[in-house]
Amino acid sequence: MQKINIRAEIRWDEPMALHTSFRIGGPAELFVRPEDASSAVALESAAWAEGIPLFILGGGANILVGGKGIRGIVLDTSRLRSVRIEAADDPAIAILIAGAGLSTDELCLDALAKGLAGLEDFAGMPGSVGGAVFMNARCYEREVSQVLAWALSARAGGCASRHPIAAAEWSYKRSPYQRGGVRADELVLEAAFRLTRMKDATAARVARIMRERLADREAKGHFRLPSAGSVFKNDRRLGVPTGKLLDGLGLRGRRVGDALVSPWHANIFVNSGHAAAADMRALIELAQREALEKLGVELESEVLMVGEF
Repeated sequence: MQKINIRAEIRWDEPMALHTSFRIGGPAELFVRPEDASSAVALESAAWAEGIPLFILGGGANILVGGKGIRGIVLDTSRLRSVRIEAADDPAIAILIAGAGLSTDELCLDALAKGLAGLEDFAGMPGSVGGAVFMNARCYEREVSQVLAWALSARAGGCASRHPIAAAEWSYKRSPYQRGGVRADELVLEAAFRLTRMKDATAARVARIMRERLADREAKGHFRLPSAGSVFKNDRRLGVPTGKLLDGLGLRGRRVGDALVSPWHANIFVNSGHAAAADMRALIELAQREALEKLGVELESEVLMVGEF
């Protein structure tokens, strides 16, 4: 690889189990944690020029990394954590801009501290701002794209630029940054959220909603054992949450090795000890197979399979 000048932490053969919410995953051949956005863009451009595989890591909340790990470079965005406010044309609105590596939960807390409403339904959601944009994260009937003003991203070999939100490019848990999208393979560096300036009464309501969302996630067992949250997307055409479909199939408590369908929620699969990546993948595929054979339903996984199994 050509010599590049970047500010970054570099590790060889870094266990990806340390960087995913499943606590599963083999080694990253080269793990790089840039200190700033310009270093991240330089690394992306160099990898592209040299034909070196590059995986962009957010909060590690929606991925299953194979036991053989990830070839090439893993670019960890966790130090891209800047937060600032820009004024909007409407004085009742503010634009909150966050680095891609900031955790989504920290973003929600920061918005509350700055007196801004609009992100409260995402309180307690695992993962990073960049990951939430990439996945068009959705919870409590709210999607990230509904409050997103623009995203700053860089295509391999190019300069970073702002992209305003075009509604046609976003859909249920889909964004233009995913495979097949108009901005696939772009590195998200920042995201700007269009939020409402709160009055005192509004602030109390927003804080209450945030506490309720966090309590609901805890009650559903999102944090009891290492997991990726909901494994499968809901198919709204069916009118029934995927968890209920899996429950009806008797999948609660099913396991492959230490990969377990949680006893408290059938759409949350957990690492109950030392689950291997292959076991978790096998459990996910087992659930898909049973749903197809017994119900004629094709379940779409939210969890991305990354690396070599």
